[in-house]
Amino acid sequence: MCNILKVRWTINPRTAPKPWIACSGCGCHKPFKSSGKIRLNANGKKLDAWLIYKCVGCDKTWNRTLFERQAIRDLNPPTLEALQGNDPEWIRAREFDLDALRRKAQRVDEFADADVQREVLGETDSGSVLEIDLAIALPFSMRLDRLLASELGISRSRLQALHERAKLLLHPDCADIMRRRIKDGTRVVVDLSGEADRYLICKAAASGKEIG
Repeated sequence: MCNILKVRWTINPRTAPKPWIACSGCGCHKPFKSSGKIRLNANGKKLDAWLIYKCVGCDKTWNRTLFERQAIRDLNPPTLEALQGNDPEWIRAREFDLDALRRKAQRVDEFADADVQREVLGETDSGSVLEIDLAIALPFSMRLDRLLASELGISRSRLQALHERAKLLLHPDCADIMRRRIKDGTRVVVDLSGEADRYLICKAAASGKEIG
């Protein structure tokens, strides 16, 4: 009899980070939202590319530089095609590039709303052990304990108690990992034997819902 329910949660954030930029229309720093559109400028065999943002207050535009004077021959064909076609997935990856955004703005607002896609990897008959593999598609600002509490329907204090009793194990593990931003590749193993609501917890782990 199998006693482990194995699931994979793929976390897809909904709202892209918003950099705060000096807005000439508002006369102060304001958060800017990506328009999802690329602007290109060709100068001979060189190419400039910007991702267009708009002020949330007045719609003033800000062109965030992606690259300047890039030799077209040095761009791989998929990237050039994505730029020319405003490919949504390619643009989405740029929108969530926190390091690049922080080089342009001192403040970048992040958001903790996301969709959780579940895949059951192994069934269980007893509901004794729950194993969750986390796949983070893009940088995501949510603590691990908040994610687990929201998705499993149990309190963060109970999760912490399970962790302290070695009934909740994390791989990799480090100090204060429960309070840190969730990381791609994290594995959560929860020993639910003795927990009266273990079947409900396993059902929540496999059922799927939205967070945020």
